[in-house]
Amino acid sequence: MREWVDIAYLEQYYWAGGLLLVFLFQVYYYMRYLASVARMVKKSNKSQVKALDQEAALPGVSVILSARNEGANLRPYLQAILEQDYPDFEVIVVNDASEDDTQQVLDAYIPRYKNLHVTFVPREARVPSSKKLALTLAVKAAKNELLLLTDADCRPESKYWIRSMVNGFRLDDAQSTVEVVLGFGAYFKDKTWLNSLIQYDTLFNGLQYLGMAIQGKPYMGVGRNLAYRRQTFIQNNGFMGMLNELAGDDDLFVNKVATQHNTAVVVDVDSITWSEPKTSFREWFQQKRRHLSVSPHYKLSTRLRLLLEPLSRGLFYAGILCVLCFQNFYTCMFALLLLLARLIMQMCVLNRAASHFGCPKLGIEIIWHDICLPLVTLWMLLSNPFKARKKW
Repeated sequence: MREWVDIAYLEQYYWAGGLLLVFLFQVYYYMRYLASVARMVKKSNKSQVKALDQEAALPGVSVILSARNEGANLRPYLQAILEQDYPDFEVIVVNDASEDDTQQVLDAYIPRYKNLHVTFVPREARVPSSKKLALTLAVKAAKNELLLLTDADCRPESKYWIRSMVNGFRLDDAQSTVEVVLGFGAYFKDKTWLNSLIQYDTLFNGLQYLGMAIQGKPYMGVGRNLAYRRQTFIQNNGFMGMLNELAGDDDLFVNKVATQHNTAVVVDVDSITWSEPKTSFREWFQQKRRHLSVSPHYKLSTRLRLLLEPLSRGLFYAGILCVLCFQNFYTCMFALLLLLARLIMQMCVLNRAASHFGCPKLGIEIIWHDICLPLVTLWMLLSNPFKARKKW
């Protein structure tokens, strides 16, 4: 009998110790990667961005965007890009075989803006990812060394967006080796449950890829807000090796060329871009699954690093559930204390960044999103039809 009691007590210690270990890893992950963005936000100085042209000669910039059936988005958003406060920039829009009024909208803008240049991808172009072809055409046509990429459904936070992103190249440093600059791409807010899920997913992923880049481990960027040098694109053969993938024009390219020494992060408020979110679960599901389809092509070290967080998160919640169902009162209280401590840590880290990037503040719904998103992601990866698509 005494032996059975000793085993039971030992089991409590095992459960408590296991939960504590996973909890400590989560604290380490949040503090090292996600919180590093908040620490950088604290150091950022908006006035330096606006005064940059007084400190160094600003180079020319080519802003590039691909537009496929984006007439409705170009009308309200293109003007905000064309009227940026920057001395030397051009905007190259590639009409990616649109079937709506995209070309008519662009034709209306051309006489008004001499810095707008329009080209197109023919409808007969049979490639798996015509967007990569469109961006390649734009890079070839660009007259400037610095390329700034965004999407047709994006609106810059302010007229200083180009200045802010260019500042990431550290032009005041003659020894700068920066070739890639990562920015944050936010989504417009509404009050639907789906938008809440999208906002959390965008914020967490943004803090993750920006935070890892700050810590010297860059692995991706988003095409809504990304800059790199034209020479970097050419020297690395552009999208060669990823033309068979339907996505990856942003994250796969960054994963291929970004290093600890050539990548910078910009978090100024002026650097943010805003995009139209999906309004139906089906559309969001397809968009996210398309993005996830390229993740198996990340570097092995990147995949392993990205696996650790959701794995430890799943073990933490599964451990909490098992303890509450099968262990004694004191172990249950310890587990709930760890859950509360983790929730407070998440709210402090995420809400500080959310406030800066204009995202909705998060409360106890973090737990729901925390559990739901990894399960949805796992389902997408296991049922991804893009894996079965034949090579081009």
